[in-house]
Amino acid sequence: MMASHYGVGVLPARPRKPRDKAKVENGVRFAQACILGRLRRQTFFSLAEANVAIAGALDRINDHVMRRLGVSRRHLFQTLEAAALARLPADDYKFAEWRLARVATDYHIEYSSFFYSVPHGLIRQQVDLRATARTIEIFYRGKRVAAHQRRYGGPRHGTNPDHMPSSHRRYAELTPERFRRWAGSVGPQTEGLIAAILANRPHPEQGFRTCLGVLRLFRDIEPARAEAVSARAIEIGGLTYKSIASILANRLTAKSTTETEPAAIIDHVNLRGPGYFH
Repeated sequence: MMASHYGVGVLPARPRKPRDKAKVENGVRFAQACILGRLRRQTFFSLAEANVAIAGALDRINDHVMRRLGVSRRHLFQTLEAAALARLPADDYKFAEWRLARVATDYHIEYSSFFYSVPHGLIRQQVDLRATARTIEIFYRGKRVAAHQRRYGGPRHGTNPDHMPSSHRRYAELTPERFRRWAGSVGPQTEGLIAAILANRPHPEQGFRTCLGVLRLFRDIEPARAEAVSARAIEIGGLTYKSIASILANRLTAKSTTETEPAAIIDHVNLRGPGYFH
């Protein structure tokens, strides 16, 4: 891709042909001896200072008259090569990584632990993902269907509301923080239950419908009972609407088992006691 962007050809060295690599290796050795070798005893306190010293060493190399040819490298470049060079492209080359991805049921794809939305009609379809340092682009059958700013921190999900099905758009203004505040008005156990429901979903928005259903169940009962139901649901890991509704309907807020103290150790002649070891 980079060679195509700059309009050059790449001729890789053939395997098991040492002579193919001679010019490259000689060039590296020459740069090490004439640049790094000359600067090895100098100390630099900034990158700019080091670059100035390297540029000076490079000028000495290019202006040095080669004994075998009688001209300098700069002279050869200006007379033979410069006229054959093409102009550089107006835009710099940007490295991009391409991957195949499968759209999940929540109409998002994952890249580097972050999630990016695509139109919901592409659920379970295979798409091409192009990632640069700043953007994430998704293509389906050669056509770009979504573009996002690449994420490196903050929320893990980047969701475009236009990608949502109509049944999800009415939840777009809802956020996990809003659900926690709503649940906190009932009590700390309910707030903990809502936080657990949201954390238990791969995509937080997948828990919004459950949170709405649970909070509507609690709207018609006393806060103390809602708190008891929430505590029981957290205890047994019942983080679905069906489980919480069952606890509420069957009055299963009491613990199903009672904790018992361990039985005392039987005293008999085989117990040596602490005095045995002194």
